[in-house]
Amino acid sequence: MTTGTPRPVRIAASILAADFARLGEQVAEAEAAGCDWLHVDVMDGHFVPNISLGLPVIEALRRSTRLPLDVHLMIEQPERFITAFAAAGADHLIIHVEACRHLHRAVEQIRAAGLSPGVTLNPATPLVMVEGLLPHVDQVVIMSVNPGFGGQQFIPSSLSRLAALRRRLTEAGLNVLISIDGGVNPDNAGQAVLAGADVLVAGTAVFGRGHTVAAGVAALRRAAAQVGQDRL
Repeated sequence: MTTGTPRPVRIAASILAADFARLGEQVAEAEAAGCDWLHVDVMDGHFVPNISLGLPVIEALRRSTRLPLDVHLMIEQPERFITAFAAAGADHLIIHVEACRHLHRAVEQIRAAGLSPGVTLNPATPLVMVEGLLPHVDQVVIMSVNPGFGGQQFIPSSLSRLAALRRRLTEAGLNVLISIDGGVNPDNAGQAVLAGADVLVAGTAVFGRGHTVAAGVAALRRAAAQVGQDRL
């Protein structure tokens, strides 16, 4: 057991799993339940086989909540839309390693637009693909499902990838957040935190129909707290 002050764990409620017929209410419930961020998946039907939310939804969310908007671009050539998402009210902008040819340039453009830059890797993408970018980003997202759809099952090998990235960041002395995104629930959240996750991106576990938003968030907090003292 490691001694010291444990790193805080953030919960990012993924609105892809929310009830869109009452999205404003669901966002308010997530904020009241103590979620730290709202995670917004933007899909273009090309990079991933689905189409989801766009700029008007980001603008509406910005008007309705004080929570940081953690915007995940699952789109081809994301650098084309950096300025637009900044104007719409995003706080964090996450782009895929696999979708951007000039990744360093895009990360610098995100920073220049006043946003917090992040990069994400699909489950089969080697961690070495972000090695040179680690000093330049605020967040690295480990996808624990194949992106494109909500409600998928967590890929267990994501935990070893998460732990390897945590070791690399610690060795380099870099203060970069690690997020885990996909299939996160109270059964695996503790393992993810112990492996090194700082941010739990959760959709169904927060907005699922079998419980209230407050109960979903509380269950994730309990799972994270049970192991929180075992990591720095």
